Amino acid sequence: MLRKTAPLMNYVQEHPEIVVQLVDLIGITSVMEVLIRLIGADETIYSNYADTMQWLENTDVLGMIADKFSSSDSPEVHANAAEILCAVTRCAPPSLAAKICSPSFVGRLFCHALEGSRPKSVLVHSLSVCISLLDPKRLASASYQAFRSNVSHGALVTASPETVDGMLESLGNLLNLLDTSTAENVLPTTYGCLRPPLGKHRLKIVEFISVLLTVGSETAEQELISQSAIKRSIDLFFEYPYNNFLHHHVENIIVSCLEGKRTELVEHVLNECDIVGKILAADKLSSLSTESNGPTVPSEGKTPSKIGNVGHMTRIANKLIQLGNSNSTIQTHLQGNSEWVEWQTDVLVRRNEVENVYHWACGRPTSLHDRGRDSDDDDFRDRDYDVAALANNLSQAFRYGIYSNDDIEEAQGSLERDDEVHLSNILFSCYLHTILAFTAIKC
Repeated sequence: MLRKTAPLMNYVQEHPEIVVQLVDLIGITSVMEVLIRLIGADETIYSNYADTMQWLENTDVLGMIADKFSSSDSPEVHANAAEILCAVTRCAPPSLAAKICSPSFVGRLFCHALEGSRPKSVLVHSLSVCISLLDPKRLASASYQAFRSNVSHGALVTASPETVDGMLESLGNLLNLLDTSTAENVLPTTYGCLRPPLGKHRLKIVEFISVLLTVGSETAEQELISQSAIKRSIDLFFEYPYNNFLHHHVENIIVSCLEGKRTELVEHVLNECDIVGKILAADKLSSLSTESNGPTVPSEGKTPSKIGNVGHMTRIANKLIQLGNSNSTIQTHLQGNSEWVEWQTDVLVRRNEVENVYHWACGRPTSLHDRGRDSDDDDFRDRDYDVAALANNLSQAFRYGIYSNDDIEEAQGSLERDDEVHLSNILFSCYLHTILAFTAIKC
């Protein structure tokens, strides 16, 4: 495909059954990579062969891939189908770009995702495609090289208002899945039990809400407010105090609302969602409540653990103060709350001083104080990442024995359990390896 692109494409056009056969084997990762290049989602191959892509206008290859969400129960098939469609959103020929952004295609994805009899992996991976449509720069690919080639040099597909409206048609049914009050499954953890656990599908829905708010669609914002999607996401933030993936997305939701241009969003977060009151109540307890009726239940006979979302609450509180300096609505709301003013003076200011690493006795390396961010740092910091996808890719690396550290081996044995149990330990090990890798590259 790299060296004989034109002859190969001529052959495929003369034998269209090849595409059908490849789609049937989409669960094989190497076949998925061939399909990505075949349909033109890797611009490095087709940069000089735009004419050969005309045949795709009459080929329903995207439809065949999307239908894999309904015809197969294999999570690998769902993941690979989503990977191809996400690659198309990052770099695609005009004919495919127009099709994948159409409201009919988006509606097709939601139809598969919301089918009750389908596995949850269909919902998770279908939403990954929708998220990639809304934010094509989002890193969800398992291959960093593919990300660099497709995003850095290709033309990104941008979602039109019609695309967003197509997603909103099924928003109500999607948000209903956030309510699991009737669920009876229980997950034991080191700090207690989850009744029920959050689950990957609800985490993906919250991520979808987070990305949808960044589009700037007034219609989408009004729908999210009217259907209490933002309020429910914030409630989940406090109901699951140890799920940092969830906290990351909910923090983005809150910041997007507070930084938005519409006062209605800001007032909704401050008043209906009562973010200030919930932060004060959670910080006052500081430990998992034994009397809570929420899904996170502490272990019997043990001292309740410290809640794990204090760091995110601190950042949200600091953001409120920062934005209050330029937003009269936020400033009036904060100053009118005497409990907040007292907490800010007695707790928040002191906590910020303690957590300021530049004031620690051990200090930081002097070179880090004055070093400016280079282009790699800018690129790394300015992109939002699908943290769940990154963790899944790293966990696969551990499973195949790429790392052999004793701590990693110990974590490897726990991968068969639910992500919410040992995910923090695994991610910490991943973080250390990533830091070492970046340090080696920089040196």
